[in-house]
Amino acid sequence: MGKIGEPVDEELFCFDLPTTPKSGSGKILVTGATGYIGGRLLPELSARGYRVRVMVRLLTPDLLQRWPGVEIVAADALRPESLDAALEGIHTAYYLIHSLLLGKGKFEVADVTAAVNFRRAAERCGVSRVIYLGGLGDVQAHLSRHLLSRLQVAQELKTGTYSTTIIRAAIIIGSGSASFEILKNLVKRFPLIFIPRWGKTRCQPIGIRDVIKYLVGVLEEEAASGKSYDIGCDNILTYEQMLRTFASVLGKKRLFVSIPFSMMGFYSYFISLFTPVPSQITRCLMEGCNNEVVCNDCSIENLLPFRPISYREALVRALTREEQDRVHTRWSDAYPPAHELALKLHELDPPPRFKSEYSILTKKDSASLFENVCKIGGARGWFSSNPLWRLRGMMDRILMGVGTSRGRRSPSRLRVNDVIDFWRVEQLEKNRLLLLRAEMKLPGLGWLRFTIEPRGKNHCLSVTAFFQPRGFWGILYWYLFLPFHHFIFYDIINQVEKMSASAS
Repeated sequence: MGKIGEPVDEELFCFDLPTTPKSGSGKILVTGATGYIGGRLLPELSARGYRVRVMVRLLTPDLLQRWPGVEIVAADALRPESLDAALEGIHTAYYLIHSLLLGKGKFEVADVTAAVNFRRAAERCGVSRVIYLGGLGDVQAHLSRHLLSRLQVAQELKTGTYSTTIIRAAIIIGSGSASFEILKNLVKRFPLIFIPRWGKTRCQPIGIRDVIKYLVGVLEEEAASGKSYDIGCDNILTYEQMLRTFASVLGKKRLFVSIPFSMMGFYSYFISLFTPVPSQITRCLMEGCNNEVVCNDCSIENLLPFRPISYREALVRALTREEQDRVHTRWSDAYPPAHELALKLHELDPPPRFKSEYSILTKKDSASLFENVCKIGGARGWFSSNPLWRLRGMMDRILMGVGTSRGRRSPSRLRVNDVIDFWRVEQLEKNRLLLLRAEMKLPGLGWLRFTIEPRGKNHCLSVTAFFQPRGFWGILYWYLFLPFHHFIFYDIINQVEKMSASAS
């Protein structure tokens, strides 16, 4: 947190928060730090001088580089025996865990089980406070499974012997949030938008910057201990009005047609095909559209007297961050669930059964080659055979997979665990190697590796596909796609070579 007269870090949200940091109050635990909210909260706490511990399911070297100076502990709320190591010596814990990514019918049980395990461990370890970010919704109404699960988690955490602060929010608007990307893609892709009955339901959205400010503010304001608060911007809008406002911000003329049907199942599946967010998430989020989600208790405005930004401003700020390539966390960071626990290429013993490699020699500079390799996927495409990549992605989406429309967090920069369409970055070595792990629906396990190696005065640029089949269908899958490898992969590395600068 900058002193008066010092330049403000534009990447931080809490520079004008009307509270004072209490860095001597004890160690802070952030759960879900690899997710969308936790990834934005962690740097704010560190910048304000707090001693922070991060709880992750798997400790990897890239996290140590990403969060220098932060203590990282491996633990899982669904494995109660692992939690004491994370909670020992903690004064305040942020509970930002949810299992929504597991999909309908699974996340409810996992959510409550995780909350019970966490509460018991927090009591054993003498934690003083727990801060939980839940969901808005009238507790007297028939809530969706998603909102009901959030309410049950809040109730479970509140039974602990520690002090609990509950913050309840509706749709969170920010660069990289699932709700933002659903709205943006609907408005951008469709000149005609059908509005079902639930499109008239009222909602009170909030910008990500204000969510983070409230999360930090209740930590620093003792009066927030043991209280529950509703948070939202000043705008109460229907979902139709939210879409209309987004169209106005983008300068798009769209025709909105009301229809007298709900069609929740069809609508959520249809949206998943044409937006980056898969059906497991869209269905759970959209079921909540039947519930009015507005703030009933606005007392937090007296406790933390700052004015949240409007819905329109939240949209503009999110779009600006995308344009400036400053999206630091994204919903896809945590999807599919437990992706960080997936089997790695170097862990496979014996090595994958199938492998195909393609290489070219070039005089181009290794740094330039690597820079362009790291630009594959997303809106820019794969430099080659893009219709085939899109077709494969559409097939994956139809089969309820992640598809290629997941895109990527940044169009120009990568870090380990970043998503590239239906791949995820497993290993990254600057100017030398990019290893991608397949996350599409496959009858086996797959990887794609790009390497740059010196060959005298030249460099060898290679791409290698690895595949470990699962039974007969996996073997058949490999041989069906093998004929396409030659021209697709050779074309990719040739295009990378053409775009790269020559060595100086």
